[in-house]
Amino acid sequence: MPAELDDHALDQIFRTSRTHNLLGGSVTDQQLRAIYDLMKLGPTTANSCPARLLFLRSRQAKERLRPALLPTNVDKTMAAPVTAIIGYDLGFYEKLPYLFPHNPDAINWYKGKPVAVNETTALRNSSLQGAYLIIAARALGFDCGPMSGFDNPKVDAEFFPGGRIKSNFLCNLGVGDPAKLFPRNPRLSFEEACTLL
Repeated sequence: MPAELDDHALDQIFRTSRTHNLLGGSVTDQQLRAIYDLMKLGPTTANSCPARLLFLRSRQAKERLRPALLPTNVDKTMAAPVTAIIGYDLGFYEKLPYLFPHNPDAINWYKGKPVAVNETTALRNSSLQGAYLIIAARALGFDCGPMSGFDNPKVDAEFFPGGRIKSNFLCNLGVGDPAKLFPRNPRLSFEEACTLL
């Protein structure tokens, strides 16, 4: 059985990590690769890995995103060292012969199926992969500002004009200032959220 992580690691990933509105510092290309190399190891349906990421770091790239952001998300996104657009590929199944080689028929679970069927799988699993991105970034010492306050069709038209890839959510990456955080909001207790059967 794997060893339990120590309290320091659990604090860094979960207990004391917070969603940051204001992020500074820097995130290098090598660090983005390191985040991805951890993120990609998380499980997805049939190892489908439908997430597709755009890392916006230049002012020019961020300006392309600006018109799609809600006003409350503009300043923090423009200031963040990197903004990740977590998207999902509706044609993810084309890579299943490589990603899921022990079942050559897996591609046929999705190929030729209605877009809505494939979109359900792609959205669910890219959401999982986006969560793995946050965990990986925190594990490597970064703070995150995930958000859904944006116009998905505008983002898709600007960054994914072919229609095959759709945006899921955004996540700012960098280093936050704990002094600028609001108090942590409450969470549901085990009894409120869970049932033992």
